[in-house]
Amino acid sequence: MSSGSFFNDLLSSIAEQGRQLLDLRRERTPSGHGLGDLCEALISGRGEASGVALARDVLTSYATLVPEERKIFFGELHARFGVDEQRVAEAARAVLETPGDDALLRQLHAASEPRRQELIRRLNLSPGGTTALVRMRKDLLAMTREMPELRDVDKDFEHLFSSWFNRGFLVMQRIDWSTPAAILERIIRYEAVHEIHGWDDLRRRIALADRRLYAFFHPALVDDPLIFVEVALLRAIPEAIPPILAETRPELPAHEATTAVFYSISNCQEGLRGISFGNFLIKQVVEELRRDLPNLKTFITLSPMPGFRTWLSSAVTDGEGVAVKALPASFREALSAPDADAAIAGLLADETQAEELREPLRALAAHYLVREKGRGNRPLDPVARFHLGNGARLERVNWDADPSANGRRQSFGVMVNYLYDLGEIERNHEAFAATGHVAASSGVSRLLKAVPEPRKQTPDPVA
Repeated sequence: MSSGSFFNDLLSSIAEQGRQLLDLRRERTPSGHGLGDLCEALISGRGEASGVALARDVLTSYATLVPEERKIFFGELHARFGVDEQRVAEAARAVLETPGDDALLRQLHAASEPRRQELIRRLNLSPGGTTALVRMRKDLLAMTREMPELRDVDKDFEHLFSSWFNRGFLVMQRIDWSTPAAILERIIRYEAVHEIHGWDDLRRRIALADRRLYAFFHPALVDDPLIFVEVALLRAIPEAIPPILAETRPELPAHEATTAVFYSISNCQEGLRGISFGNFLIKQVVEELRRDLPNLKTFITLSPMPGFRTWLSSAVTDGEGVAVKALPASFREALSAPDADAAIAGLLADETQAEELREPLRALAAHYLVREKGRGNRPLDPVARFHLGNGARLERVNWDADPSANGRRQSFGVMVNYLYDLGEIERNHEAFAATGHVAASSGVSRLLKAVPEPRKQTPDPVA
């Protein structure tokens, strides 16, 4: 074959692929079903250039779909791009017939992978593909309650994201007043614990000697943080959040601080829910602070209890003994009032009634964090699960620590300290992972004595 004939054939082949791609684009309709067909073409094709173009088309078109069309699209991913059961059966038979053949085992492994995973990988080839896929998973997560079958689709996203957002790919940066404005604007928007009220408030949190803010970034999400933690440098363990966030306060020279307080941790990407990197951030921040400020001896949080009020309200409604017996009747009535927020605010604003509630609510908060368990024998409270899973110790329960409307709404203003004792972190983590054991200080243990531990029910003997 002459070189001229070879190149003519090559050019004809490329032109034919281009025509097919244009036909697909013309035929595709901006609907969930039409996008499913385009995904089929993407996963079936072999050309890299056409694959990138198709991936870009899929992601661009997805962004134009309305919510109902997106539900149809995710339904397509579930129905059409799962595991090829016939292929798995054939591969499994081959392994059974020829045991010990590594090549056949690899074929079985490849066959057992849902086709969605390869589709997601190919979509990621598009410029900006990772960002688009993270946003797509955010939409997917919002639909799984209504369409539980989509959890299988989400498992494939989560599996791939766990690899793509592996700790080895993440870069920690300290955010300060010289950080680009685009990132600072996102920090203001993403703050999820204590709202940042504009640029002056942000400056107080990142530009002063006794304040720090650190964030994790991923190379594929340019200028968009994954998670960040805010740190206050103090002389003692704090009991409340207002002094930390105060507009006017004396600034402490960093070298005089002995305590680093993690007072706000915000996950920025809803589409990365369940992908664990917060624990790595805390530990890396501790190492950096120890290196820069060797005078720091205590590393502790001042943390919210976002699930406390929900649990307590439910316990009172259900007539659970530990909650009902510990609380005054006036407070139980306020919890079930039509305007519960206003009723509770009124009780807490009354100095006498607030003092009457102080110890019962602190004791119930300790009970909630230490004894009330959910799936896997883990605490009900998500913030508790995070810090205790990292190896921290529940150190102190603080009354009237967050008097803001959000603080009252979540936990009646109660906040807690989790202590990161560097000599105990590994032991605490292992005990929590193995049995769900909650490491708690003697002060917390004393609070627990005021709340009788519920008796464990034993099964009736079999006659």
